[in-house]
Parts: sequence; structure tokens; C-alpha cells
Amino acid sequence: MRDHGGNIDWAKAHYGGDDWIDLSTGINRVPYPVPALPPEAWTMLPTAEAKARLMRTAQAAFGTKAPGVALAGAQAAIQLIPRLMPPGQARVLAPTYNEHAASLRAAGWSVTEVSALEDLAGADLAIVVNPNNPDGRSHAPEALRALAQQVGQLIVDESFADPTPALSVIADPGPILVLRSFGKFWGLAGVRLGFAFGPEGLIARLSDMAGPWPVSGAAIEIGCAALADADWRRDTIARLEAEVIRIDAMAEKAGWSLVGGCALFRTYATPDARSAQDQLARQQVWSRIFPYSDRWIRLGLPGAPAEWERLQAALT
Repeated sequence: MRDHGGNIDWAKAHYGGDDWIDLSTGINRVPYPVPALPPEAWTMLPTAEAKARLMRTAQAAFGTKAPGVALAGAQAAIQLIPRLMPPGQARVLAPTYNEHAASLRAAGWSVTEVSALEDLAGADLAIVVNPNNPDGRSHAPEALRALAQQVGQLIVDESFADPTPALSVIADPGPILVLRSFGKFWGLAGVRLGFAFGPEGLIARLSDMAGPWPVSGAAIEIGCAALADADWRRDTIARLEAEVIRIDAMAEKAGWSLVGGCALFRTYATPDARSAQDQLARQQVWSRIFPYSDRWIRLGLPGAPAEWERLQAALT
């Protein structure tokens, strides 16, 4: 099992207790309020019109007219992408979300992890997470569009881009295949909803591979309601922008320095990441550390005021 955030069950088994704050992911802890769902969302197979309505709503929310497909989270797209074309040479801008390289390798691709954007040039398939998880590195749309002309196929994973829409290439992806998450920004990861947008041919093949009912009726209804709520989206972006300033100040007082991040998570350098995680865990606050760094620790943003108070206490 590859290491991921969200392994709160391990934390509970190791440290004990039930009243945990899980900050080990970048999932918004102030989620969109789930609306009442019509009975047919549970009792009927999703109709073609329901699926089309979801895609129209998603296109409007993301500001694109590009072809798209709804999937069971961005993770579903990550697992399908290696089968879109014959295996060849793939390059992944790293360190990043480890499922990209793992899924490619499992499908027979030769994968090289590189540290600079320009080193992706020449690959049959290139992966960029923008903004990147966990260090928050970001790349301007113009740079990504230029890179798309230097690789066989460019995949841009924008799972954390909702709070910073100016970073996105989704308005005019051209040859780029763009992945978007629903669960992270809207705080409803359990809905298992995500999207891919891009060239019509690639989207048609992804849709065929995903099957006739790639997302549930409940996911369609929740997604339509949340994606259409522009006021909630605007207010949430404003809140997150203010709260990253707050959490950065708390981390600085604890002696940590900012590595990077986005409006949904922050990654800090500590003297000893495992000790820092242990300190927080003893106060039932779960965080994320990484096998490739003994200093980095990542925190999502707390939700309710009481969670902020508990994080403050745990840091001191």
C-alpha cells in the first residue's frame, strides 16, 4: 500500500482516541452543505440527461467549453490514463502525488521522475500537478501550453487549482488533458467525483473505458448543486486565503518554515518531521509526512474554530 494522507485509522490504532482532527489531506474541512436528494438519485440508474446536466454545470463552473467526462474522482482518471495509448516513456514532475507514477508503471510504462519542468520535454507522456502536491509549486498556463508542444501527451492534474483559477489551463486546454477534483475544494471526498477535460478523442476514449455509469446518481445531484453555487465558491476562496495566513503564522511561531503549498494545504520544514507528527498526534491532530524527506510535514487547514484552537495548543 502506497503511503497517503487520510490514513486516520492507523493513527487511531497507534495512538488511541476517537476525537481526531484529520489534517493529513488537502480536503476542505468546511464542506459544501449536502442538499436533500431526490429519491430517484438512489433508486434509478443515472440517465443520459442527468450525466449531460452534470457536465454542463461543470463546464460552466470551471469556465470551459472543452469536452469532458465525469469520473469517480480524479483518481479514476489517473488509473485509466496509462491505457489511453501504448506504453512508452513517461516523465513525471516530482516529488508529487505518487499514484501518477505508480499507475503508469503498473501498466508497463517506463517512468522517470524529474525535478524541472523543462526536463519533461521529449517524453511520450508527461505529468504535471499544478499546483503541486505537496510543495505547492505552480506553473503559468503559458509555460504548460508551450510544454504541450514538446511532448507526446501532456497531463495536467489540477486537483488543487480551484482556489487559484488563474493557474488553470482548463479554459482552453488545446491538446492537454486536464484533471479536476471535486472532493477536495468542496470538501466532499466521499462523493467520489472528478472530471477530465481535453481533446475530444481522448475524452471519448476515457468515457468508453469508464463505462456507462461512471458516477452515481447521488454524486450527480450533489455535484450539480455544489458546482452551480458561485456564492459558496467565492466565499470559500476568500476564507481559505485568509486562513493560510493564519496557519503559516502559527507554524512560524512553532519554529517551522514554509516550504510551499496552496490554499488547501501547507507544507513546512521542521527539524524532525516524525517528531513533529508525533507531537501533534499526541493531541489527536493527524498530519502527513513523506518517505523522501525527514523534515517535511504537511497540514491541511482546520475547519471549525475549535479545531483551530486545538491545533494552536498542539503546536505549543
